[in-house]
Amino acid sequence: MVIRDTVLLGDPRLREIADPIYDYEKELRPVLEDLKDTLTEHQRLYKMGRGLAAPQIGHNKRVVYVQTEAFTGYLVNPSIVYKSPETFDVWDSCFSMNAEFFVKIPRHRRIKIKYTDQFSEFHNDTFTDDLSELMQHEIDHLDGIVCSDHLTNMQNIAMRAEWEKRYRVKGVGM
Repeated sequence: MVIRDTVLLGDPRLREIADPIYDYEKELRPVLEDLKDTLTEHQRLYKMGRGLAAPQIGHNKRVVYVQTEAFTGYLVNPSIVYKSPETFDVWDSCFSMNAEFFVKIPRHRRIKIKYTDQFSEFHNDTFTDDLSELMQHEIDHLDGIVCSDHLTNMQNIAMRAEWEKRYRVKGVGM
């Protein structure tokens, strides 16, 4: 089991655009286990979290790992090819912010993503609502974007303790 340190907000590596994966055996294999093990440990420690992008653990590669009841898997070289015009506001946080504060930001209600999995099989999937928000969050990391970059109103920030007291819906995490 390999648990990687999380790259925190303020570290310039978090702002880099991740490199695509070309050689699945050489470039991808070392990242897969690190992502899964680190996300699983973060879920245990923080009692929340559904996804992790490779740049968040120091791998500058276009790979995301998601672990939810509705979808679990790797997205390699993901690209959002459609965003619905309809948006909704979500309270978002991030392991790169130590999940210490939340920001209320708009996300597209439905997106379509093309990607390959860890076996280099092509997928073209549509995600809605919570999964749409999650996928947008993780793919943003691949482009050097953090959820707080979407903040348009400074009143839409809450410390984790206050967010849990006022807004957390049982069973829904960041």
